Amino acid sequence: VCSMGNSTSRLYSALAKTLSSSAVSQHQDCLEQPDSAQLDPIDPKELLEECQIVLQKRPPRFQRDFVDLKKDAASNHRPIRVMQWNILAQALGEGKDNFVQCPIEALKWEERKCLILEEILAYKPDILCLQEVDHYFDTFEPLLSRLGYQCTFFPKPWSPCLDVEQNNGPDGCALFFLKDRFELVNSANIRLTAMKLKTNQVAIAQTLKCNETGRLFCIAVTHLKARTGWERFRSAQGCDLLQNLESITQGAKIPLIICGDFNAEPSEEVYREFSNSSLNLNSAYKLLSPDGQSEPPYTTWKIRPSGECRHTLDYIWYSQHALNVNSALGLLTEEQIGPNRLPSFNYPSDHLSLVCDFSFNQDPDRLL
Repeated sequence: VCSMGNSTSRLYSALAKTLSSSAVSQHQDCLEQPDSAQLDPIDPKELLEECQIVLQKRPPRFQRDFVDLKKDAASNHRPIRVMQWNILAQALGEGKDNFVQCPIEALKWEERKCLILEEILAYKPDILCLQEVDHYFDTFEPLLSRLGYQCTFFPKPWSPCLDVEQNNGPDGCALFFLKDRFELVNSANIRLTAMKLKTNQVAIAQTLKCNETGRLFCIAVTHLKARTGWERFRSAQGCDLLQNLESITQGAKIPLIICGDFNAEPSEEVYREFSNSSLNLNSAYKLLSPDGQSEPPYTTWKIRPSGECRHTLDYIWYSQHALNVNSALGLLTEEQIGPNRLPSFNYPSDHLSLVCDFSFNQDPDRLL
């Protein structure tokens, strides 16, 4: 165990703690949240320093810059920073995904969780949407609640993590928002259906009130079915999610942001469904392209026994009539990612994090 130093030793127990699988099994439905209210708040700078001590033998974080996308109209409120990230479930990274070029030492949870936290703490999102979370109860909920976030987790009913020996419980979607910026108005855990059948994929949709502006908006997180050959299935799941969000947002009267790993390239039907939805959605990361019409060349890049996989699967959709994208975080370059691709000693997941700053349009009905 790495020494944490005296200045941060009081945080060490929170960061180092890992529940045994037997302890996790006590959370049978994985929906009830542990009570962290009695725990002291954590200074994010101190936690970041603690993570960096644990990671001192690893290469430093990659430098990524925000691209300014602001139009002429200036916003009269502080932007809302939203972060989308498939963080790679620990059980899958070690037990199923078979990243043949990634050393097993790079996947050690005691260090990898610090890499994940370092990424989150570096960008300071107001809202954080995560997929493949299988260390919610022992890591993310206890720490992020002490950083001021309200936390929600919805696991997959039949998580593949449970097939891995010494797993830490099921993986699922998690949504976090800063309680000093937003008030929770409504929350829905959605088990997605396809062809009228309940599936193993889920979503969380929460209606929030922005304390500064009084404006309502809905934030949703999801993770659609993976693998080639399941395109129609993903399309059906996407339709089901859109129908749910149509109801929740009262037909787009409430602005909407949807974050997710869709496991779908822009050429897939589910992508077209979101692009052409009556909810008037646009994909934020298209705005980084010269013409504003093209998705990034990749959001995930890995090497498995079957070969190299370089795909665009992750998106942040938003109501383009009601919200503006002020800036978006640039992606890692091929040179930064390196020849062995992701994950690595430098980066904890096979998916890149996406981060956008949003502001409310002053005339939201103008483009409806």
